[in-house]
Amino acid sequence: MAEIQGKADSGGKGGKKRAKKMSTKIDMTPMVDLAFLLLTFFMLTTTFAKPNVMQLTMPVKEKNEDEQTKLKESEAFTIIMGENNKVYYYAGMNSAEAPAEVKVTNYGANGIRQVILDRQRVQPKTVILIKPDDKAVYKNMVDILDEMNITNQKKYALVAVAKSDQELIKKSGL
Repeated sequence: MAEIQGKADSGGKGGKKRAKKMSTKIDMTPMVDLAFLLLTFFMLTTTFAKPNVMQLTMPVKEKNEDEQTKLKESEAFTIIMGENNKVYYYAGMNSAEAPAEVKVTNYGANGIRQVILDRQRVQPKTVILIKPDDKAVYKNMVDILDEMNITNQKKYALVAVAKSDQELIKKSGL
C-alpha cells in the first residue's frame, strides 16, 4: 500500500508558515506478486507446439530369413536418391540381361511427385524401392518420405543401392 510520511518542521524563522512537504513511498510487493501469478497462469495454460511425426510401419521379422518377399517386375518402381538433389528412377527391375532405362528428375511437385502419380495410374499395385546413395543428404530422405505420404503410396521399402544401379546411372550420363 502507499503511505504518506510527513516531514518534521525545522523550526527556523518565524513568520510565514509553509505547508509541510509530504513524501510518498509505494510498496511494490503486491504488484510483483500479481506479475508472477499472471506469468505462472499463462505458462501453465499455454499449449506448446507438438512435433509432427510421420508414422512408419516396420515389417515383422520372419523366422525364416532366407525367404524374401518376391516382387513382380511389373509392380516394381525404383527411386535412387543421388547427389545434388537429383532423383533417378526407373520402372521394373534392373538386371545385367535387361538393363533398365533410367530417368532423372527433382524433388519438386512437378518432379518426383508427378512421376509417382503417373506410375500409380498405370500400375495401381506399385511397390516403390527407395535407394539412397552415399552422397544423398538426409533432407532428401525426408523429402522422398513426404512424397510417399502426399501421393498416398502405401507400399514402399528402403533398400541399399546395388552396384548395378550405380553403374546404370554412370552409363546413362545423367
